[in-house]
Amino acid sequence: MKHLLKLADLSRDEIIDILDTADQLKQEKKNGIPHPILKGKTLGMIFRKSSTRTRVSFEVGMYDLGGEALFLSSQDLQIGRGEPVQDTARVLSRYLDGIMIRTFDQEEVEALAEYGSIPIINGLTDYCHPCQVLADLQTIREKKGTLEGLKLCYIGDGNNMANSLIAGGVITGMKVAVACPKGYTPDAELMKWAADTGDFTCTEDLLAAAADADVLYTDVWASMGQESEAEERKKIFKGYQINDAVCAAAKPDVMVLHCLPAHREEEITAKVFEAHADEIFEEAENRLHAQKAVMVKLMA
Repeated sequence: MKHLLKLADLSRDEIIDILDTADQLKQEKKNGIPHPILKGKTLGMIFRKSSTRTRVSFEVGMYDLGGEALFLSSQDLQIGRGEPVQDTARVLSRYLDGIMIRTFDQEEVEALAEYGSIPIINGLTDYCHPCQVLADLQTIREKKGTLEGLKLCYIGDGNNMANSLIAGGVITGMKVAVACPKGYTPDAELMKWAADTGDFTCTEDLLAAAADADVLYTDVWASMGQESEAEERKKIFKGYQINDAVCAAAKPDVMVLHCLPAHREEEITAKVFEAHADEIFEEAENRLHAQKAVMVKLMA
């Protein structure tokens, strides 16, 4: 593994190796055991999209690993003034040991990897969110003891989260069901790959998708950059909500996860959110541990 651009690039063994490392680093942190594995290393963090969890978890993660993290907003870089991404990649490769980028276009992340000579980590694009799903898989495995054979049901917009959950779930042997309104399904090419490779379904019927699910998952109806569509999306996604009825269709011990921030009474009811808050915030914490594992694998 040279980069983390999207989960579909990784094998099952590579994902499991990251999760095992994340579990080890989490336990060491809980026990106060230092692990300065990246001492003397510097991570550049390019943000075209703002974030709470991504910035804090990567910055704290590098600190825990003995390295340094530089916050680089697009306004602070020449990339924000039109410098070609390939030039930025070649310049930053001479200063840094790795780059995490949170941006809009997947092509920008791929170009950094193509033209740079250091590891590139996708902190989020409009196409996928691999770091979040590694944390999700870590959380599911902690709670359920395994990933193989579990049913993961995602309800809502077929966005970057849906794409990465499909990839991560199928690669690790999970059954993946997605419920989305017509016209808001995940990436067509990815869905074809998932159906050909593993146990995958996509439907407009959220109760059918949720039937016997071990894990229910949702995300906001309007993602960052879609604020102008928010009111229209509320009408389209009305009903695509994790609530008591959806939970009843799933297994009695179902987990409920959300990548946050959550809009209560839209994609999830406040009652269900609070009933599963421990799982959801453990999932948020695991962003730190999973990303540390990725940095160790790429930069150590």
